[in-house]
Amino acid sequence: MLGKLFVRFPSFQNVGAGAYKPGLDRMEFFDSLAGHPHKKYRTIHIAGTNGKGSVANMLASVLSASGQKVGLYTSPHILDFRERIRTVTEDGPSGTAVELISKEYVWDYVKKWGETFDHLEMSFFEITTAMAFSWFADCGVDVAVIETGLGGRLDSTNIITPQLSVITNIGLDHCDILGSTLPEIAFEKAGIIKPEVPVVIGESSPETDPVFERKVLYTNLPSPVFMGDRNRIMSLLTFADKVSPSLWDGHCGILAGMDLQGEYQEKNLRTVLAALDVLELRLSGDKVRDAIVHTSGRTGFRGRWEKLSDDPYIICDIGHNAHGLKYNFHQLDRMLSDDGCSSLIIIYGSVSDKDYEAVFPLMPENAAYVFTCASSRRALPAGTLKDKYLEFCSREGRPSENVYCAPTVAEAVDMALDLYRRLQDGKGSGRPAPEPVKPLVYIGGSTYVVAEAVSILRLRL
Repeated sequence: MLGKLFVRFPSFQNVGAGAYKPGLDRMEFFDSLAGHPHKKYRTIHIAGTNGKGSVANMLASVLSASGQKVGLYTSPHILDFRERIRTVTEDGPSGTAVELISKEYVWDYVKKWGETFDHLEMSFFEITTAMAFSWFADCGVDVAVIETGLGGRLDSTNIITPQLSVITNIGLDHCDILGSTLPEIAFEKAGIIKPEVPVVIGESSPETDPVFERKVLYTNLPSPVFMGDRNRIMSLLTFADKVSPSLWDGHCGILAGMDLQGEYQEKNLRTVLAALDVLELRLSGDKVRDAIVHTSGRTGFRGRWEKLSDDPYIICDIGHNAHGLKYNFHQLDRMLSDDGCSSLIIIYGSVSDKDYEAVFPLMPENAAYVFTCASSRRALPAGTLKDKYLEFCSREGRPSENVYCAPTVAEAVDMALDLYRRLQDGKGSGRPAPEPVKPLVYIGGSTYVVAEAVSILRLRL
């Protein structure tokens, strides 16, 4: 049933830029027909190159711990389209109740509005955004955490007026759509900044800070609330990495215990703490700490430095651009040197519209690579990826003995598991393995690769 939705209204996740329809006219017109459902609850709006999903889920976890029913709209999904549209509700001492939008609601919604969608030529993301807004209203949520799909200024989520806007960070991604420089991309993300609405910027930068400062100033200069007072206007803007150290010191112990284990989560945690400070949420420090530590378990969040298995030791992460992958590869390097991992096997795939060659210099040298291709029209052929990587290794004098190619993700998983077993048996290097032997398999580079691998491993393990 849901598959028909993807066929009828192609998504960016499946076909790329061809599915992207910038502009708010269609969304605003449809929203008026639907009765402005997003105005029935408070919202928090999140944009940024990386970290949006992590920040959104942490905030949703904490907000639910305060007794509120929270809507959560994120993308992409890993296994089920309905992961994009969830509610999170505190469910006693045992934790939370997470509810995905029902298949019946999706079907009935598309059936009710399908002709209108066709007439307006709405995109897949516009439709799912409108659906999320309506479902949250029908569920009676108190607040909804809304993640942008792409950019911000022209993103279909940008019809809301939130109580808080959050921009996690700015990196080079989707440059063909958002711009080729950091200030250009920051300008697009800054489009979610609204009059009289506080803004938290996760990571400051000399290149992008002026963009946000100008946007906050010019957006609020006409506001009668501030009477043109620049200092009062700029008090709306918070840079998370510049806030009082005491805010971080009181919660620095959270990081080690979090079920979101990627090292990059430190930056996301700072962003969340700054956002909570602005929101002035009435919740004890212990409850905040517990909600953040157990974010994944409380919200059903997946695909971010997620351990899929202990033996074999497998981690997956949907990081897919150089800005995000540099943290993942640094963590893998550290695990080889500090955490007792004896060897590293990386299953890696990319999409053809990414600057995949920019990632090569970041990749660990002491790893075996299984390049692969997901079953997506956007996917880069595994052979092309392998050949380009070998060319890079030749130019840079890097080792290239353990570089393999698997045409499908299923074959890549089987190949990686075979390598894992051989390394455990001491056969991977032709000599007895040292003790203790602890190979690590990392799966990443593309959401599609991770999604397929997760499905396959559910059957293999």
